[in-house]
Amino acid sequence: EVQVVESGGGQVEPGGSLTLSCAASGFTFSTSAMKWVRHVPGKELQLVSIINARGDHPYYAPSVKDRFTISRDNTGNTLYLQLNNLTTEDTAKYYCALLADSPRGQGTQVTVSS
Repeated sequence: EVQVVESGGGQVEPGGSLTLSCAASGFTFSTSAMKWVRHVPGKELQLVSIINARGDHPYYAPSVKDRFTISRDNTGNTLYLQLNNLTTEDTAKYYCALLADSPRGQGTQVTVSS
């Protein structure tokens, strides 16, 4: 069974940084493209970033490009998202998932406020 556990969220001031982690199990992580998405209550799920199995040629949503960095550790079955220069617009619950899958985990809350 596919399982993912997101962590690393928290509350930061505008301009701050966070590193999100996603521990994956129940599937062959090293050959699976992955994504990060985020959700704000009352709004649609937003795709944030995609990474292929090799970890190259990532995709970023225009709103996070040049501020967020996706990466992965195929040995440790862990996906990461480095969030820099955060703004209040980045406040959301963040989820990781297989590229073609819907979020299954509990997500991790990121709150950006002063």
